[in-house]
Amino acid sequence: MRLNVIEMGEGTGTPLVLLHGLFGQATNFGAVQKALAAAGRRVLALDLRNHGTSPHAAVPDYAALAADVAETLRASGAVPADVLGHSMGGKVAMMLALTEPAMVSRLIVADIAPVAYPPAFRPYAEAMLAVTLEAGLTRRQADAALAGAVPAAGVRGFLLQNLDFAASPPAWRIGLTQIADSLPVVEAALPLPEGARYDGPTLVLSGELSDYVRDEHRPVFRALFPAARFGKVKGAGHWLHAEKPEGFLAAVQAFLG
Repeated sequence: MRLNVIEMGEGTGTPLVLLHGLFGQATNFGAVQKALAAAGRRVLALDLRNHGTSPHAAVPDYAALAADVAETLRASGAVPADVLGHSMGGKVAMMLALTEPAMVSRLIVADIAPVAYPPAFRPYAEAMLAVTLEAGLTRRQADAALAGAVPAAGVRGFLLQNLDFAASPPAWRIGLTQIADSLPVVEAALPLPEGARYDGPTLVLSGELSDYVRDEHRPVFRALFPAARFGKVKGAGHWLHAEKPEGFLAAVQAFLG
């Protein structure tokens, strides 16, 4: 599947690819992408399947999501590339590096491990599907409809960026049904091919206040990514690139050189 791409910068070196997390989109990296492009890099931010303005389809496994990225990068003339993925996008980035290692020059995994996670996002999807999409729906009403399942106002705002209030009636831009159906796949550990391993430079960057990447995950990382090094963004939680963009950028740029 060919994905939507937002491209910035005209650098002639190795392109940098940005992959967002669940319920996100390429524009989530807006400020980070602009800063990296201004530093002289060609930077491509992708909308993953069912997200942003990319096509909607079932998600059989992470291999399919990685194949979407591979097809898009080949079509964009962006191979090999440095690949940075956050959360679900980090799992996609890891899968791409493990299945197509020649495509990935350097890998940055932002606040995720290649392990299974609890079904924390299922209530979000259920609440989003339950919103009554009728003419005249306001952002305040939609926000109130999500509040029971999504107590954090910032997270509700993040989810509601996917709702097109200008449509009549308002409609979800994303493939919400497909995303909801795919949550067991998204939550699961990476389905690893036998002998999978990526030997290229790898940075595992986590938020200081996040528990997504734990000490017990390090042996798993080192088995799959022997060159992995680990870093933390001070004062950041799971959405580290949005919460502490300066610290995030500093860590990324130091790794990329």
